Amino acid sequence: MKKLISSSFRPLALAGAACFLLLGSTAAPARAADSGFTPTQRAEIVEIMRNALKTDPSILSDAITALQAKASAQKATSALEAVHKNPAQFGDSTTDVVLGNPHGKLKVVEFYDPRCPYCRKVLADLDKLVAAEPDLKLVEKVIPVLGPNSVMDTQAILAAGLQNAYVPFQKALMADPASASTDRIRRIALHVGLDPDRLLSDMKNPKVIAAASHNLELARSIDLEGTPTFIIGDKEIIPGAVSYDELRAALGRLRKAG
Repeated sequence: MKKLISSSFRPLALAGAACFLLLGSTAAPARAADSGFTPTQRAEIVEIMRNALKTDPSILSDAITALQAKASAQKATSALEAVHKNPAQFGDSTTDVVLGNPHGKLKVVEFYDPRCPYCRKVLADLDKLVAAEPDLKLVEKVIPVLGPNSVMDTQAILAAGLQNAYVPFQKALMADPASASTDRIRRIALHVGLDPDRLLSDMKNPKVIAAASHNLELARSIDLEGTPTFIIGDKEIIPGAVSYDELRAALGRLRKAG
């Protein structure tokens, strides 16, 4: 999964775990004192804890893992709250492509970067998923997170939508291994039957710029860290290029949740 925001979240989680554990080793005797332990007993307790960590380091790693899992769960909860507050901004769109059933009850939003290899990897699985789930409404939100080349490709995809060719241009662009350039965009536009001059002009259209900016703001509102990221209804957020079976299972959970 490619990163959108710096990975400071994980180091902070680790630092918090370390601080928690260090504070725990010094705070435990104070709590013990309130329970009537003698100084000798408190010293023995601290020594037991130290020896346990020396003989079984997994105690420390398990504690850190548990704290990281808790932090991730809290972050996911916060992100879903942002989705709950503004569901129309995520599930309904006039600028992003909607695959599958536009009136489907199983709503999924994917944030993707056209230059992200993991996003390219899931394209075939998404087509397969749409074919297998007639009640699926899949909204694809393109966001440029990998630098200027991603900005260029994002604007080109959105501009292709103005010629009613978002999907064919998107697939051709994301399958093309050549380096980003206006010549590449022109070549691909011609390949899928678009007017390349209009496409290059439309890439600077205020509507295209606004659509890309809006998608980035939505990504930031859920503290999105990378692409692809899937929002399953308003129940679940899945980061990374998960498999077809995992996406199908997530839809099953969404269906059961009603």
